[in-house]
Amino acid sequence: MADAVSFSFSDTIAGYVTRFDSGSRLLRLKTSDGRAFDVSLAGDPSAELVRNLDEPYIDASGHIDEMLSPGRFLYVYGVHYPEHGGRFEAKRLVFLGRGAEDFRFEEPSWWIKQIESLADFYKRAQFGDGPVDFAEYRTEIRLGGDKTASHVQETDTISRLVYGMASAYLLTGKDEYLEVAERGTEYLRKHMRVVDSEEDVVFWYHGISVDGDSERKLFTSEFSDDYDAIPMYEQIYALAGPIQTYRITGDVRIKNDADATIRLFDKFFKDPEQGGYYSHIDPILFSADHESLGENAERKNWNSVGDHAPAYLINLYLATGDQKYADFLEYTFDTIADKFPDYKNSPFVQERFFRDWSHDTAHSWQQNRAVVGHNLKIAWNLMRMNSLKAKPAYEELARKIGEIMPAAGSDVQRGGWYDVVERVKEGDQETYRFAWHDRKAWWQQEQAILAYLILNGTVGGDDFLREARQAQSFYNTFFLDHDEGAVYFNVLASGTPYLLGTERLKGSHSMSMYHSAELCYLSAVYNNLLVNGREMDFHFQPDPSGLPDRVLRVSPDLLPAGSVRIASVDIDEKPYTDFDADGLTVRLPDVQGRVKVKVRLRPTAH
Repeated sequence: MADAVSFSFSDTIAGYVTRFDSGSRLLRLKTSDGRAFDVSLAGDPSAELVRNLDEPYIDASGHIDEMLSPGRFLYVYGVHYPEHGGRFEAKRLVFLGRGAEDFRFEEPSWWIKQIESLADFYKRAQFGDGPVDFAEYRTEIRLGGDKTASHVQETDTISRLVYGMASAYLLTGKDEYLEVAERGTEYLRKHMRVVDSEEDVVFWYHGISVDGDSERKLFTSEFSDDYDAIPMYEQIYALAGPIQTYRITGDVRIKNDADATIRLFDKFFKDPEQGGYYSHIDPILFSADHESLGENAERKNWNSVGDHAPAYLINLYLATGDQKYADFLEYTFDTIADKFPDYKNSPFVQERFFRDWSHDTAHSWQQNRAVVGHNLKIAWNLMRMNSLKAKPAYEELARKIGEIMPAAGSDVQRGGWYDVVERVKEGDQETYRFAWHDRKAWWQQEQAILAYLILNGTVGGDDFLREARQAQSFYNTFFLDHDEGAVYFNVLASGTPYLLGTERLKGSHSMSMYHSAELCYLSAVYNNLLVNGREMDFHFQPDPSGLPDRVLRVSPDLLPAGSVRIASVDIDEKPYTDFDADGLTVRLPDVQGRVKVKVRLRPTAH
């Protein structure tokens, strides 16, 4: 193969320092899977420290020799020359921390600062310096934050922006973020919500097309995979932002909308005989088997079965403690653990099914392919559920995914996680083939980070911690847009941003603020409370009279029982003592109007 690669090319190596000879300027790196590479530093490469959004460039070029200590993880970008069996000459080094064992993204405020920068970017992009008016909202946002000529407002992308702003408020307490979240929620309720009194359900429009002062409702999906149908995932994600806002405000109207939407799911999407939820219904009869649905008729998939949990259902349970939501979660994860594994045939779960749960391996673009991030998303959410109701099947499947995915779906040479791959190898193939490309999407890095952080934070294991750190390293090194703000949609395998077509955009049908903000929120929670044993503050702004018994539930996520407790509470900036430290609840004062609540949580295991 060395003879075949008779040309030079630039690439990235992610590895751990095993040796450095300052005299010969030769560095030896070991990749995550144990392969050794010799790297020449004779060409005087630049070096930098990884930096957060809104931080200046931190030059480390004058400290290379002292920082290349054994065991340190770093990225080297350079040029491969095909001479003498292959030589790799470094051009750029990226260090992840000042010390060999330091990772900057484990700093207590790293992810909090990042979500602030994201929130500021999207607030400025959508509303400029003017008032928060969602009539100005647009789904498509260019690389630098400018709007395109498209005047479509998609329900899901508004909801995802609302989720991000609500999450930013939970971590920072900045009123400007809550204002966007609440105004966005009101806009969704007024413009996108349909109350069907006869069926006693709520459903949500795909979006609206805005033309001056007029708007045209888009009832069915305009997205090619779901065209002219009502897809389950669009209804699911319509709830994501409002429910995260509900955690802060306790606005009972939001909960009522969620309950009515869940009734929609149970009446029209649920399969009472074979179990699970259908992926689509037709817009006229609300039927899952209507011929107009074509290949989406009587189909089930990851989105329709599993996406309830991360999008809204876990957060709805956290806000209410209601057993019916816990039961729904259990039903969801029992179905996943039972139906999705397919390890006799592939290291990847099966994602698409016919009504009887037989495998649909010829559907649209997916065919018999795996979305790498969906596997990781299952592991992450199984471990969340395992903290609510522990079952061997949950932890066993999550561990299995965590153990087998790096070899199957990650880039052990450069770092990061791939997108869509073939689920099985053909003929003499030794690796799983890419469906279209070897690019890496921002949201799939999120799933890897959260999966390995929660695995390490709940069951331990050096391997899980190493994978979590490597995934966070790749994301923070290559996905943060230090020129324009926010994060890139896709990068090439080497980490270089990919800026063509819709993947150039910062806002689209596929991208708003949801995954990047969810990553910040939960990485802060897991890194601080579960992995590194640090206190954290969370912010709420409810009206006590709107909460049952005036009880505010403040658990930041489904965490292991007893792993955190309330250290202190301030209400309207004054100390307050009526709380259940172990139950993670605050009994609010009997007052009229909203109060500002700051809760400090303390880990118990460190």
